[in-house]
Amino acid sequence: MNDKQVIILGAGIGGLTLALSLHQAGIPCRVYEAVPELKPMGVGVNLLPHAVRELTELGLLPQLDKVGVRTKESIFFTEHGQLIFQEAAGEHAGYGWPQFSIHRGDLQTVLLEETLKRLGPDSVVCNHRCTGVAQDAGGVTVHFADAPTVQDVRGAVAIGCDGIHSALRKQLYPNEGAPRYSGVNMWRGTARWKPFLSGASMVRAGWLAVGKMVIYPIRNDIDAEGHQLVNWVAEIHAPQPAMRDWSRAGRLEDFLPAFADWHFDWLDVPALIRASDTILEYPMVDQDPLPRWTHGRLTLLGDAAHPMVPRGSNGAGQAIIDARFLAGALKDLGVGTAALEDYDRVRVKATTNVVLTNRSNPPDAILREVFERSGGKRFGQIEDVVSRAELQAISDNYKRVAGYDPVALKARASYL
Repeated sequence: MNDKQVIILGAGIGGLTLALSLHQAGIPCRVYEAVPELKPMGVGVNLLPHAVRELTELGLLPQLDKVGVRTKESIFFTEHGQLIFQEAAGEHAGYGWPQFSIHRGDLQTVLLEETLKRLGPDSVVCNHRCTGVAQDAGGVTVHFADAPTVQDVRGAVAIGCDGIHSALRKQLYPNEGAPRYSGVNMWRGTARWKPFLSGASMVRAGWLAVGKMVIYPIRNDIDAEGHQLVNWVAEIHAPQPAMRDWSRAGRLEDFLPAFADWHFDWLDVPALIRASDTILEYPMVDQDPLPRWTHGRLTLLGDAAHPMVPRGSNGAGQAIIDARFLAGALKDLGVGTAALEDYDRVRVKATTNVVLTNRSNPPDAILREVFERSGGKRFGQIEDVVSRAELQAISDNYKRVAGYDPVALKARASYL
């Protein structure tokens, strides 16, 4: 056992990015994952330029281009299909890095394959469910239940990257309670579909009171006819949350009526939904921000640290940034408590701002403003309802909060 290495609990996006970043920094580590076998799961995610910058510094841009879609624009419509607001995305907006729309399973596969390639075939160990972590002056001891090999592992520090149901978070905050329901249920799916709009557009349409959709392609040219794999999310206000089962099948009759008339010249939304192979349903939840993640030689990362409602395309991105910042701190300050405290000092505040802004004023607040001011009715032109400057201010404010203001992002030094 190597009591100098970093123990990473969880082989999701955050945990694997941390492993690759520590390897880049010359720091030994090993990843322990609870599931018996890692399989591509989930649906679409967006990687904004601040996250893609970090993956580019890891040398992963060619792999992302093979499996994802470089997003060209972010575009907002009413529930009547009327254009509200449009702005360029990624390098099309002057960033030094693209924005990607990508299948979560494809992203995780890229990270896993590169981890096994660079760190070795034994760098990720499955079927090891953490039940607790003890620490002393010299390091940490991680305990696993029913592990096929070792029951305890010794390391210098332990990082909980094990998601919203994190065992380490529960150990550190045993009385926290269940995730906080936002009042919105979500249905998600993917469908084989012809390219729409630019062929690389991220669309938000409608509003929660009547039904809201988020739609974007996540794979190109999936067949000989040039179809894309298109990801969609339907969101509706609901007093009772769906069961918190991330593989729970959704039923068309529970949400499709809200979108039955969404036949637009740029997309037939109900037809897209009906064309989906699988539909999943789950509640939109987060957790109140924690006062601190680091406790001695233990800390949290990604959804284990700051689960957020998915209204700003920032869950995966903030986990990636956590990983890169933490790896930089461990490189600069040594593998010990000083680095974890520095990480805590910076990243808790930054992600708290994102979690709270996702609740109150995320990018789709653009849709809210137009719906409330128009009463949900058709209008002649958007300037009759709200100025473009006001809508741009909502978008620009979120960029600042989430850390991808283009000027600041370009000026910021690399974490590693």
